[in-house]
Formats: sequence, structure tokens, C-alpha cells
Amino acid sequence: MRIHLIAIGGAVMHNLALELLELGHIVTGSDDEIWEPSRSRLAQAGLLPENTGWFPEKITQNIDLIIVGMHAKADNPELSKAKELKINTLSFPEFIFQHAKHKQRIVIAGSHGKTTTTSIILHILKENNIEVDFLVGSILPGFKNMVHLTEHSSVLIAEGDEYLASPMLPIPKFLVYQPHMVVITGISWDHINVFQTEEIYYQQFEKLVQQLPKAGTVIYNAEDAQVSSLVQKYTKPDIHYAVPYETISFKYKNTHTEYRLAGEKGTTQLFGNHNFANISAAWQVCRLLGLSPHQFIQAMVSFQGPDKRMQLITSEKNGLFIQDFAHAPSKVNATVDAVLSKYDKKEVIACLELHTFSSLNSSFLKRYAGSLSKAAKKFVFISDHALKLKKLPAIADSVIQEGFQDLSIIVLRNKRTLTEALKPLLNSKTVLLLMSSGSFDGLKINELTN
Repeated sequence: MRIHLIAIGGAVMHNLALELLELGHIVTGSDDEIWEPSRSRLAQAGLLPENTGWFPEKITQNIDLIIVGMHAKADNPELSKAKELKINTLSFPEFIFQHAKHKQRIVIAGSHGKTTTTSIILHILKENNIEVDFLVGSILPGFKNMVHLTEHSSVLIAEGDEYLASPMLPIPKFLVYQPHMVVITGISWDHINVFQTEEIYYQQFEKLVQQLPKAGTVIYNAEDAQVSSLVQKYTKPDIHYAVPYETISFKYKNTHTEYRLAGEKGTTQLFGNHNFANISAAWQVCRLLGLSPHQFIQAMVSFQGPDKRMQLITSEKNGLFIQDFAHAPSKVNATVDAVLSKYDKKEVIACLELHTFSSLNSSFLKRYAGSLSKAAKKFVFISDHALKLKKLPAIADSVIQEGFQDLSIIVLRNKRTLTEALKPLLNSKTVLLLMSSGSFDGLKINELTN
């Protein structure tokens, strides 16, 4: 097939493009901005557009299918031309559903922990030579792409984002997948630019549970009061299977963490309460897919974690650096607590980038209250460039400190001042925790080391 991707530069979209090319399709794409690593990966595969921008003249009836990413706007000129020519057009999640409509669809949903939980499941299955179709929100060690599609696999494992599917289909992606089995890791209001109130956000998860088919399964975090209440309210005991899970107990050793699962001892490089909740959720999925505790534990030993999720980098002189994708309040709280518990003998320096629409909304900042307070030194980074791109007003330092309820927080606004502030603080006794769904204006760890 000839397939054109509108907004090909997105994290998942460019992975889909690479996968479609490997499957033998003729693939083209367009975007108005393409950042690394998408740019290099597309270029290596010969899929990087010659020029950035939208080119409706390139949309012709020779194209069999158009897939639209969320980055494209409703008035995108290529999308308008496709509608005019009546070319089959699908959003990214619609395409995944169409591909997997005859497969068992397992979706990992929730406000936090989706990527790590999905990654654990995929790693366990791979280590046990079980191939599945999948969609995950980060590059994983041992996996070529974030998207894998086959004709022969009978199962799809998909990270299910609650963000909207596309300009054409303004509903959460996880509803489009119509799962037979769903994991809900937690519910904590996010995406304020789309879900204006906490109630509207919660309703999306209500729809997800209500949508479950007969004999559908919901695996849920029993320690999250909102999730437990939702499951008890909307699952029907004679129709659905409700499977609760809780955080597995663990203890730190010198180089690893020990835990027990179904009576057997396991070890892992992961740490923090939230990750042992993620392991517990992943185990329930793997158990229902027929794996034994021994198979799970043996495979878990080699799990390295997804990219930029509690990713540890060491430097002899400058101490430890941890990069994490944490950006929402619940994620920041969990990440800071995990690092403090693991490295209780070191000085933890926490640096959070406010990058999402929610975090850059001054009225939302109060949800971060106290999230950084336990760290020895606290920094909040806001990119002036990001504010301009999102067409958002500047936020005063005092407003940020008031929202976080911490007057000791230092606010930084460009990469130069960030490196100047952090560099003198780093030594062999410190842990620098960098949290962001962005890039700190393209900051590289080696810019902070000697």
C-alpha cells in the first residue's frame, strides 16, 4: 500500500512509519517540525521529508491510506485535501485498532506508570519467546521500534494514553482501541488543556471501564481510591473480571532491589514504591497470559527500563544523574520519593521542567505543592521558547514558588543559566534528578560534567 503520514515526526508516528516500511509498504510523510531522534531515524530509513511544512499538492489519489498524528491541526491543508479527494484517512489509534481488530487487545492505561508497566510486560514476553504486536511510549532496550505489527500474532499490548486520538477524533486514544483487558494504574488529573475539570478527566476512565465487553478484564490498582471506586461502580461481577493488585514489598541491596512474587524471590534494578506497583500490575497481565512466577522473575532480572524512565547515569567526579519522564504532580511525587529512599545517604538535587500545557497553567501549579520539598536543593525550569511555541503567558518566579509552596525553589529559564546553576553543586556525594517530558532546551548530561 501507499501510506502517507501527516505529522510523521512524532515519537510514535515516526516509529509507525519505520514499522510500515519494514512491512513492505511505500511510506511518505510530512511535518512542520521534526526533532531528534525522529529526524535521524527517519533520515536513515530514507523517510525524512525533503522540506518541513504541509504540501497539499502531494496528496493525490495514488495514496491508498493517510494516517494522521495528533500534532496535526483540524485545518491542516493536507488533511483538507485528503477529505476533498475522499482518501481513506485514519487517526493513529484507529489504524492500530483496524490492524488488531481480530486480536486480543490489552491496554495499559492510567495517569502514571503506563510506559514502565507496558515495557515490563513486553520484556517478560520477549524473554520467554512470546511475540506480540505492541505499541509503547518509549524506546526499549532490545526492541527496534516502539511499534511492532504482525499478521500472525494473536495479541496486541498497547500503552493507552488518555490524550485525544486526533483532530478528527477528539476522544481518548484508549477508547479507540476497545480493549478486552485493561490495566488502570492510577487516576490523577492531567491534560488540563483538554480536560478542563477533574470530573471530565475522571469520566474518560469511567467510559473505558463501561466499554469493556462481556468477559472483559480490568486489572486495577487497589491502593488508588479513585480507581477502586470506579471499578466497583462500573464492573458487573457476572460479566467482568476485576483483578486488584497492590505494591509488592521490596528491600534495597547494594547493587539491586530484592522482592518476593508468589512466594519466590526476585531481583531487579528498579527502585521506588511506584515501580513495584508497576511490576505487580505487569505480573497480573503476564499471569493471565499463562506465564508462571518463575518465568516472570527470571526475565525481570535483565529488565533495564524504558528510555528516560528513572534512567541512571554515573560520573566518577560529578556523582549520579537520573533522568525521568515525570511531569505530572503524581509522577513527580513518586519519583522524588523513590530517589530519596534509594539514595538516602546522598544529597538529592531535584530539577523539574514545566513543559506540558497543564504544568504551564498557573492555576494548576498548586497541585505540585510540596512535591520537591524533601530534596536538598530544588530547581524549576521553564523554557521561554516552549512558552512562545505554546502561545502561553510567562509565569513569575513568585507564582511558581507559591504553587509549589516552597520559597527556596530557584526558577531558571534557559539552558545557560541551568548549567551555570547546577554545575558547581555536582560532586561524588550528590544525585541530580532531572524530571521532564521535554528536553530542558536540549540539555545533554555531558554539558554538566567535566
